[in-house]
Amino acid sequence: MEFDKKQYIESQRHGWDSVAPAWEKWDKSLDMNMSFVNHKLIGDACIRDGHKVLDLGCGTGYPAILAAQTVGNNGSVIGLDLSEEMLKVAKRKAGELDIANIQFQSRDITTLPFEPASFDAVISRFCIMFLPDIQGAVNEIARVLKQGGYFSAAVWSAPNKNPFIKIPMDVLKKFIDIPTPPPGQPGLFRLSRHGDLLGMATASGLSGIADEEITGESNYDSPEEYFTSLKEMAAPLKPLFAKLTPEQKDEAENEINRTASEYQKGDKIALPMAFRIVTSQKP
Repeated sequence: MEFDKKQYIESQRHGWDSVAPAWEKWDKSLDMNMSFVNHKLIGDACIRDGHKVLDLGCGTGYPAILAAQTVGNNGSVIGLDLSEEMLKVAKRKAGELDIANIQFQSRDITTLPFEPASFDAVISRFCIMFLPDIQGAVNEIARVLKQGGYFSAAVWSAPNKNPFIKIPMDVLKKFIDIPTPPPGQPGLFRLSRHGDLLGMATASGLSGIADEEITGESNYDSPEEYFTSLKEMAAPLKPLFAKLTPEQKDEAENEINRTASEYQKGDKIALPMAFRIVTSQKP
């Protein structure tokens, strides 16, 4: 079957809209687990006072909000995301922090509505791999970057290095068929291999700087907290859980909790995660 990009984009919009309340509910936990990723992106993109920054797939506001705090009143940040509902959360968070140098816009980020050489930096956290035309999007990123500007993105590394994602997928596969996306099509691990995204950046005319695998842990108070937050927040997994019968849902939940409990560390469940930070610069 031919891949329908328009239909895919609309399904992504609907999926992320549906989990926006959960992202707001679990915001504190998410920020605790992912703040080091935000700081890494800001640092690798060499963002500083006075810069103009674009965040692609900003979701509920990070790393865009951190970027806005970094560039100060002399700089500005634009965060783009498909989901209006996620951006409502982002706007509330920015307002609570009295951040005035940031704006959020809902749109498909494959084509960017900006003039060439508009931004000192473009950043993206766990978004690029979901795009239907990644090379086209990277070409657009290169177009809107100023000379000397940086593009820095976080994408997931291999599934076996990310138990907090792999555990539910392995369990769900026991009940329903989950086909592997064909090569080149969007998916969580589309850019997990070393050199994939950096090669696209180079093809767009950017100079490759780094393709670094970073590891960390996603911490939870209990296996049950892990399962609940995952079920509520993970847009790609939510429709898969919906296919299970009530009995299958109970069995899947028990097995996911049992497997997660194997990662007990002190008083926390500490699930390893690994991602790539890919950085390039416009000559």
